Amino acid sequence: MAVTTSDATGPVTRSLMQKERSWIWTTGAVGAALIVIIPLASIVWLALFPEDEGWFDIVRTSLPTYIGNTLILMVGVGIGTIFGGVSTAWLVTVCRFPGRRLFEWALLLPLAVPAYLVAFVYTDILEYSGPVQGALRDLFGWQVKGDYWFPDIRSHGGAIIVLSLVLYPYVYMMARAAFLQQSVCALEAARTLGRTPWRCFWTVALPMARPALVIGVSLALMETLNDFGTIDFFGVHTLTAGVFEVWRVMGNTAGAAQIALVMLLFVVGLLWLERSSRHRQRYGQTSSKIQALPGFELRGWRRLLAMTVCVTPLIFGFAIPFIVLAVNALRQLDQQLTRDYFTFTGNSLMLSGTAALCAVVIGLFMAYGVRLNGGKFLRGLTRLASVGYAVPGAVLAVGVIVPFTSFDSTVSLFFEENFGVRTGPILFGTAFALVFAYVARFMAIGFGAVESALEKVTPHMDDAARTLGKGPWETLRRVHLPMIRGGILAGAILVFVDCMKELPATLILRPPFNFDTLATFVYQYASDEQFEQASLGAITIVIAGIIPVILLSRAIRSARPGHADPR
Repeated sequence: MAVTTSDATGPVTRSLMQKERSWIWTTGAVGAALIVIIPLASIVWLALFPEDEGWFDIVRTSLPTYIGNTLILMVGVGIGTIFGGVSTAWLVTVCRFPGRRLFEWALLLPLAVPAYLVAFVYTDILEYSGPVQGALRDLFGWQVKGDYWFPDIRSHGGAIIVLSLVLYPYVYMMARAAFLQQSVCALEAARTLGRTPWRCFWTVALPMARPALVIGVSLALMETLNDFGTIDFFGVHTLTAGVFEVWRVMGNTAGAAQIALVMLLFVVGLLWLERSSRHRQRYGQTSSKIQALPGFELRGWRRLLAMTVCVTPLIFGFAIPFIVLAVNALRQLDQQLTRDYFTFTGNSLMLSGTAALCAVVIGLFMAYGVRLNGGKFLRGLTRLASVGYAVPGAVLAVGVIVPFTSFDSTVSLFFEENFGVRTGPILFGTAFALVFAYVARFMAIGFGAVESALEKVTPHMDDAARTLGKGPWETLRRVHLPMIRGGILAGAILVFVDCMKELPATLILRPPFNFDTLATFVYQYASDEQFEQASLGAITIVIAGIIPVILLSRAIRSARPGHADPR
């Protein structure tokens, strides 16, 4: 009789224990999300309740210039990325011409090159003492700069061109994925009505892909808002430059936070634009017919034009910068393989690896907490924690400064009053602060990769594990982790590479006393007009960035279900 009672109550007891343990995951997910939200809350608090009134001077003098330059840059980059991304995506998706297979993945390569590296390369090539103007002077016999006119690369136009060359792949990959997923029937109907390939694109394919295009453009504009190396090198005073100037030059943290809050308003506007485009414009498949997209065979001058359109951004956005960096690195390899190079490479690997590990672990905690007890509050909190990717690095850095310096001051005051000892910086000015900022900014990547992988695991797997008496931890360890390890690895790689390239947050939060990463090392040498001496570090960053490009290419290629695209 005792055995029967024990067996009857055992499943109920285990169910209660599992429910209690699921609350542990939920509480941990809430805590992780709140930690990531701290920088954003700090910015809002410091901006709304400053200690001085310097904001009015900033509004009267500098802010209109910052906002105007930012808007000019965003409009120009938006137009440039739409033209470059949409045209190339349509050509490689539905047109047939020599080199199409190569262009499909190669057009993503500019993503591997940080914009500030492209800016450094083209400034070195196109400035007055560079090879291009030197060759022109030798060819035409010009003696001084006043003898001829040459466009200034360090200008608004130069910044727009450089950023467009690097950021158009965001629009390209979203547009290509959208074109691959479109129904064949709609395009066939347009062709039967006498539409030319151009008219099919303009009246059918482009309107259907509009939500995806808005997402791609929004991503490109967020990266434009985040950029500091390019605009600083070109002397374009945007909001990001304003954060640095007010914080570093004026020593006004509250003013920097207030400019950062203005940048957050830009980010909110871009997020609203992206969300509203998906909410108002919904397109479904008109048929379950899945087959290869119609291939428009190009001949004559059209074939040549298509090849030119595809090869131009590839050459100027990746090939030339990569070749210049590689040649400079090989030419001075012995001089650049110094102790500093290995030290800064080690710093980059250590910080990026730690941030990647933290991002995927915290992302896993949040995603699994949502899976176990996914209420509206928890889902909303995790979505808010993922907004960090849209927030510029300079903004997050200012948000980290505020709570970390307050913590350091409180601890130092406590020890001084009670023990007569003043402590040094505990959080601010340490590698921990930098890793914290990295995780806060790139959490969306780690969380998104884990969440999308978990969504592919049917809930029946969880139910089966629970009927066998396994709790949430055992279910995760023995069932989910083996099935989602590919998604976790992809998320970790993407976070790692983004951290390797991150510049604004690193410049603000890096520890003092000669602590540099590859990004700050290259930036400092380029700012001192000694870019060639840092080319090995630059090419290292580019090579590391090629890894996610390969992952993205494979993901886009498999976007269209039910068939293999004919080659």
